[in-house]
Amino acid sequence: MVRASTDMSGGYALPVFPFKRPPELDGHRRRYRVVVIGAGLAGLTAAVDLAQHGIDVVVLDEDNTVGVRGASSRGICYAQRSLEIFARLGIAERVLARGVTWSVTKVLSGDTVLYEYDLARTHTSLQPPFVNLQQFYIEWFLADRFEELKTGEIRWSSRVTGVVAHDDHTVLDVTTPAGDYRLEADWVLDAEGASSFVRETLGLQVSGERTPDRWCITDVRVNAPLPHERWTWVDAPFNEGRGVWQHLMADDVWRLDFQMDEHCDPAVVSRTEVAEARVRKMLGDVPFELIWVGPYFYRTQLLDSFRHRRILFLGDAAHVKSPFGARGGNSGIQDADNLVWKLALVLRGEADEALLATYDEERRAAAQTNIRVTQRSGRFMRPANDAEHLFRRAVLSLAGEHAFARSLLNTGRLCTPHDYRGMSGFGAQGEGVGASIPNLALSERGVTISLMTLAARANGRLMLFVDAACANLDAMLCGLAALPVVVHVLGRDIDAGEAARAQLRLPVAGAALIRPDSHLAAIVERADAANVRAAVARALAQPVLQPEMPI
Repeated sequence: MVRASTDMSGGYALPVFPFKRPPELDGHRRRYRVVVIGAGLAGLTAAVDLAQHGIDVVVLDEDNTVGVRGASSRGICYAQRSLEIFARLGIAERVLARGVTWSVTKVLSGDTVLYEYDLARTHTSLQPPFVNLQQFYIEWFLADRFEELKTGEIRWSSRVTGVVAHDDHTVLDVTTPAGDYRLEADWVLDAEGASSFVRETLGLQVSGERTPDRWCITDVRVNAPLPHERWTWVDAPFNEGRGVWQHLMADDVWRLDFQMDEHCDPAVVSRTEVAEARVRKMLGDVPFELIWVGPYFYRTQLLDSFRHRRILFLGDAAHVKSPFGARGGNSGIQDADNLVWKLALVLRGEADEALLATYDEERRAAAQTNIRVTQRSGRFMRPANDAEHLFRRAVLSLAGEHAFARSLLNTGRLCTPHDYRGMSGFGAQGEGVGASIPNLALSERGVTISLMTLAARANGRLMLFVDAACANLDAMLCGLAALPVVVHVLGRDIDAGEAARAQLRLPVAGAALIRPDSHLAAIVERADAANVRAAVARALAQPVLQPEMPI
């Protein structure tokens, strides 16, 4: 476990991970089951998940640290669903201890609060709605967790410089400080980021566009109490009528995002003296320390398919969108959550390779939704024409008094789990089928546990919650013995309160099938072995061999 100073004077202090000479440089050759390219959010989430499944994985990263050396906080807002994934992976407590929990979001025009909402009002998960934490901390915790699991290795200072994709494996060329080598992998997960070398080398098609929107991140330590809330100014008077975001992160550092003129010079707006003047105009006489400044622009980008032969793409290597609503890093984490249990079942021979097609179907649909949602937010924050300017002015003028106008304020629809309703793995739809189930509090023999605890134990297998009142229960359970399913009988070995049972959508004398990524796969009104087997087959993209019964 590598440690570094947390003294942030002059910038962030990041850990340095040592380069270890790989065996290939000494003539040893083997084919690895899984290689992950990129030790960012998506790549490390996938690597830790694979390691928890007991699958040996090699992670390749061209740098020797987390985050970006000398760079900013980058992603900071981690949504409930990502925090639930972190709970399953064993790092949630570290994230909560270091980060800043918040649930209140406000939208302002000038000095007027137009909209305020507390996400805790409708909250049912054991994890909070949001935690703010600099991205490098999350990556650091994931890297430490991977080392704790002692399954596989992270090869730092190892840059992929060549790729050849075959139908049954992939060959990678790797450059290191000690020389170059070649390795083979049954499966490659490409999480390199928006400028993926693998994607570009293979010439895979992407669609997207650049936007004229320009922003400048300014991380400051403020010597004054400020609310632990998300504040968004649509037209901040201290920023020439342009947008501003304000978030508290770890180490008493505030993340301030200032919208810039689209024709600005990035080098000028990010100068120390210019950034300090901008912050001083915002905060007044409040003392502050400048930690980091950096300009950015964003673009949309979507890969035509998230799979190419034995290579699977996730995170920014597969899709890029604007940061509105924290839909960037969170979606990459959720890509890994969707993919790894499926790949684990395939590698263990418990599911057919056809299951991986659902990763492309489901997560590409999620990416399309995120891109569409963030594009609308971007157009509200920077209208593209006179009609959009007129619409925004009307919304701002009416939002103070009219609820319908407040619902039209669009400064970034906050990240939520994607609803896979209607997709191929979910069969006949019941209420809520395809939706994400929050991390519920349950009881096992009088001890409080969580849904994520059960998901971690399931080791990539589906979870079947069965009502103890189910007819012929023992016979049904015997009929499921060969399936990759872990059964929990509510009212016998697991207890759930009324609210938790409602979240599980568990019918009386029936069953609810939940995937390892906690999405509801099926509601089985009449829980017998044939019906459950059919639901499991659909969830695993396998043929339903038995005659179908009503579900």
